[in-house]
Amino acid sequence: MLPTTTQDTMDTDFMKMVDKWFRSFRNSNVYVQIRMIAALAFGLVVLFFLLSSGGEKRDRQDEGLMEATEELQSRTPAPGTVVAFPLMLYAVALVAIGGLVFAAWLAQWVLAKDEGDEKMKTISDAIREGAAGFLSTQYTTIFKLAACVLVGIFLMYLFREPPKNLPQVSSTRMALCVAFSFATGCSLSGVAGYVGMWVAVRSNVRVASAATRSYSEAVTVGLRAGGFSGVLVVSMVLLGIIGLLLVVRLFVSAALHQLPFLLVGYSFGASFVALFAQLGGGIYTKAADVGADMVGKVESDIPEDDPRNPAVIADLVGDNVGDCAGRGADLFESIAGEILAAMILGGTLSQKLPADAAGGYVLFPLAIHALDIIVSGIGIMMTEAPNGKNVDPMEVLKSGYKVSVGLAGIGIVLICRLLLYTAAKPYAWMYFSVCGLIGLGTAFLFILVTQYYTDFNYPPVRMIAQASVTGHGTNVIAGMAVGMRACAAPAFIISVALLTSYKTGMAAFDGLPAAGLFGTAVATMGMLSTVVFVLAMDVFGPITDNAGGIVEMSEQPEHVRDITDSLDAVGNTTKAITKGFSVGSASLACFLLFSAFLDEVAELAGTRVGAIDIAVPEVFLGGLAGATLVFYFSGQCMTAVGSAAQEVVNNVRQQFRDRPGIMNGTQKPDYNSCVSIVTQAALREMVAPGLVATIVPLSVGVFFRFTSSGNDRLIGAKAIASFLMFATASGVLFAIFLNTAGGAWDNAKKYIEQGTHGGKGSAAHKAAVTGDTVGDPCKDTAGPSLHVLIKLLSTITLVCSPMFVAN
Repeated sequence: MLPTTTQDTMDTDFMKMVDKWFRSFRNSNVYVQIRMIAALAFGLVVLFFLLSSGGEKRDRQDEGLMEATEELQSRTPAPGTVVAFPLMLYAVALVAIGGLVFAAWLAQWVLAKDEGDEKMKTISDAIREGAAGFLSTQYTTIFKLAACVLVGIFLMYLFREPPKNLPQVSSTRMALCVAFSFATGCSLSGVAGYVGMWVAVRSNVRVASAATRSYSEAVTVGLRAGGFSGVLVVSMVLLGIIGLLLVVRLFVSAALHQLPFLLVGYSFGASFVALFAQLGGGIYTKAADVGADMVGKVESDIPEDDPRNPAVIADLVGDNVGDCAGRGADLFESIAGEILAAMILGGTLSQKLPADAAGGYVLFPLAIHALDIIVSGIGIMMTEAPNGKNVDPMEVLKSGYKVSVGLAGIGIVLICRLLLYTAAKPYAWMYFSVCGLIGLGTAFLFILVTQYYTDFNYPPVRMIAQASVTGHGTNVIAGMAVGMRACAAPAFIISVALLTSYKTGMAAFDGLPAAGLFGTAVATMGMLSTVVFVLAMDVFGPITDNAGGIVEMSEQPEHVRDITDSLDAVGNTTKAITKGFSVGSASLACFLLFSAFLDEVAELAGTRVGAIDIAVPEVFLGGLAGATLVFYFSGQCMTAVGSAAQEVVNNVRQQFRDRPGIMNGTQKPDYNSCVSIVTQAALREMVAPGLVATIVPLSVGVFFRFTSSGNDRLIGAKAIASFLMFATASGVLFAIFLNTAGGAWDNAKKYIEQGTHGGKGSAAHKAAVTGDTVGDPCKDTAGPSLHVLIKLLSTITLVCSPMFVAN
């Protein structure tokens, strides 16, 4: 018998781990709901064959169709004609599959690490159990709501007139394609969030164990665990879109540039799941965090993550369901929406070019994200922390990010030359390369600006810490001031990036507006060309936060806690960076989706929309409703956290009264009661804000369509266009304020805990805890949910645009 090698043992352990995960996943409610969605999607496919065979196209005699629509029709393949996809599509698919393999390797590498002593394992198991239980129940609720929306989308498209830019597609086929893509987006978004959380709750204890050995190993384990989520999310987005392109082509005879119109449901499905995932996770994590801090730190004067605090396990569970699963779903829908919007714009522009050059403009967004997997993977593997003291973890992460940025810059230029070059416009690819580099620079600037306002090595956070010396009120005032001032730089950066990329794109095609829009799409893709690394840094935050909690609860030596504290402080900054990154990309994406909405309305009405005049009362009121929704929705999120936190506070106080031995260690707290309270509260409170976000925009458009369309049949669509503009502008700025103020308050507390202004337990520290408590629902519930809200508004109005145009 041959001796067993170390590699054989690792492979066996990995297969056992995969088998264990599959068994637990198969027995979860999430698996049941995914099976239901898959069965429903299969039923739609069967229905497709039954309803779409034969049938004549409806006659169209409408006049005044858009010139772009005529161009799209001019290259529609004849029925029965199948045009092969470009080879680049299959190359991207191979890279995405390679990304899944790389993600599996990262998971194997992390999970092969030691889990530490029995105390660490016991705490980690409790976190895993709480997170899995909450997500299973949460996704059951989400998928039930998604099934209702799925039926509504199918019926709406079934009874609408077939689109003019797809004359060969019947209403039945259109309805089935959009509904199937919606179901696919929902399912993949849910799977990405669940699997990312599954690895995160098994990585935290390994980071804690690594911290007992060395600082360098803890950084590496944390980043590679986060890298798993980043690579997984982007790979699944790409494979989902490519799979839909291949499947839809089997049922619909359409050219490549027409297919993205049939997949708009994909981004809407991802946005729908992401909104509720972010809402529920954010309410859970901050209700537990606020409840634990108010009673533990402020009233009982015990340290953060102290095992005597009954809410500490719920707090640690919340880090995973909110920051890991929620953020994974958030970026999944961001990437999906931006890719499809860019593909639609690229398809429109490609009709100005020879047929052999058209495919590159459609596939460009997919190629950029394939590049992202490669360059970010290299950056993650090259990130290593040097041994020794006084090493800034943020600088370590930035060193790897700079590698990814440099490689991405080179890759963007090469891909532009490969896919966007055409003999008819030989220099256009150079202009678009500049647009891509503008987007890449925008991402890097966002990271620098966010770090400046949220890292305690810079003046803004130290100003908040100084204000804490004089009391709770001055701490809150200083934090709000920092958040408000922090809006200026990102708004300026977004404005410059949007305008320069638009003008540069127009210059590529001699002033053609469609080229300008594609230039902004390329800039957006450039900004997202390192999103894998950015998501890795984001997930690094909750993993190291959990590791710090495990170290504290398992009573590890002080030097181990010092390591996890430094990583936790950087984790707050990386989470703030990702939120700023999400806001920046969302603002550019909403501009693209807004343009797509106007084109869709024009196609439905047979005439261009023209200027959106806010001097028209209905248009102004639509805009006012959009801005109002942002603040009302945020208020609902904050109220949800406050209500759930009150339940946690009451439970913790009661436990301290009923079990006085908790404080001296003679009695144990009941962790499960707090976990149960927060779970039920989060699931209850997440529904109302989600329904408001979904129903209000549709109600505004439909109301004005039926009450004011006598003189202008497009008044409903124009009111919604104003709604989107106001909601996007106010939502972007308010999200930046909430994210930055919350992160700055949190790190001001961390700065004081390092010994400044009296250190832990001082009056300044108690004031900083108050500021952190105020900032918690800002930065982890309302702020991140606004990212999803502004993109959901764009996707839902795009998908439901037939509701806003009068006959």
